[in-house]
Amino acid sequence: MRLKTSLSKEPKHKELVSCVGWTTADELYSCSEDHQIMKWNLLTCETTQVVKLPDDIYPIDLHWFPKSVGGKRQAQAESFVLTSSDGKFHLISKSGRVEKSVEAHCGAVLAGRWNYDGTALVTVGEDGQIKIWSKSGMLRSTLAQQGTPIYSVAWGPDSEKILYTSGKQLIIKPLQPNAKILQWKAHDGIILKVDWNSVNDLILSGGEDCKYKVWDSYGQLLYSSQSHEYPITSVAWTLDGELFAVGSFHTLRLCDKTGWSYALEKPNTGSLFNIAWSMDGTQLAGACGNGHVIFAHVVEQRWVWKNFEITLTKRRTMEVRNVLNDAVDLLEFRDRVIKASLNYGHLVVSTSLQCYIFSTKNWNTPLIFDLKEGTVSLISQAERHFLLVDGGGIYLYSYEGRLLSSPKFPGMRTDILNAQTVSLSNDTLAVRDKSDEKEIWNEQPGHRTGKGTTSLAGGG
Repeated sequence: MRLKTSLSKEPKHKELVSCVGWTTADELYSCSEDHQIMKWNLLTCETTQVVKLPDDIYPIDLHWFPKSVGGKRQAQAESFVLTSSDGKFHLISKSGRVEKSVEAHCGAVLAGRWNYDGTALVTVGEDGQIKIWSKSGMLRSTLAQQGTPIYSVAWGPDSEKILYTSGKQLIIKPLQPNAKILQWKAHDGIILKVDWNSVNDLILSGGEDCKYKVWDSYGQLLYSSQSHEYPITSVAWTLDGELFAVGSFHTLRLCDKTGWSYALEKPNTGSLFNIAWSMDGTQLAGACGNGHVIFAHVVEQRWVWKNFEITLTKRRTMEVRNVLNDAVDLLEFRDRVIKASLNYGHLVVSTSLQCYIFSTKNWNTPLIFDLKEGTVSLISQAERHFLLVDGGGIYLYSYEGRLLSSPKFPGMRTDILNAQTVSLSNDTLAVRDKSDEKEIWNEQPGHRTGKGTTSLAGGG
């Protein structure tokens, strides 16, 4: 697995790019100290100016309002929060209109993040304060106050806790008053960036000690990198929590969730101040200190089953190798490959628009059907059927491409389902309930969805 990077010949921004954010899998917004907000269309390779902000607004952080919750599209989804050095945050529409500007902090607002369902916004600033706001920009509470600037903040997976930096310390503070606060020394220098993944519940941090680290949500160290040449200025998880990216001066690194480094690129970018992954996890964008925006695609992923080895050689091409006779087949797709799974004599591939089902006995004639929502986050296979998870729900299909079932249960959040919380057998689907981890929802053909409190064996 590696990254394929691309930079435009000339930077589109005249000053440092401070933040980037994806609107769709192929459209990105970037903000710069030249006061411009630019829109990048990766399908047409066009870059256009959305708006030129007033000269007193120097952008620092950008975060798009969540697109959907539980499969329902949000009314406010076409807007983002932009924090700036003048102590304000701004709610801005997709067309670039500033809907609201709010005086939030004394000194720069260093970060702003929506929670997962878009009901609250957290901002942190140079004044050492953490503030929680409603989605319309009304102050709800000041969660904490300290004597040092807070450079980065992240919501916990359940939107009930906040992770933030305090010099060399990391602090997890629950929103409930008087709840226990978790604090630990995480780095030997000031911590500049954090990210907390909602699927694997792991925390990333990077700092001026030139190291990046992976932690569990109890503050236990799982991985620490060697010292880099320069401070780590950005870290970011993919949505599914399988990969993360690290940015530094002229440096972009791709790692898996254990910290193992797959790729190290040395692009001419200056410092990478912000990294954002596209919703489908196939590509990332970086905000560069020299005015560039760097794009990078993940290629050369591998899947192995029995005597077959499959490699994603390009974004729309897979190579199938039979190691017994060295026969090679090429699989071409109309759209970008997002997820794939190889098991039980079948290769299941989801692209941005379609699902392909190949039999290992015949690679030439796949079954193809259209997807309702292109961002498939999980494929799980059993011998008789397979499961797709996307932003809209859970779907069970036969290998003939027939939809067998679309199970639902109260409070279901498909964005946090993964291979550890979903299990499929020939007659049972089991899903661990995130709201109550003692509970397992199970679905059997011809039965209603129900709860069990033990893991399922033999379809029981």
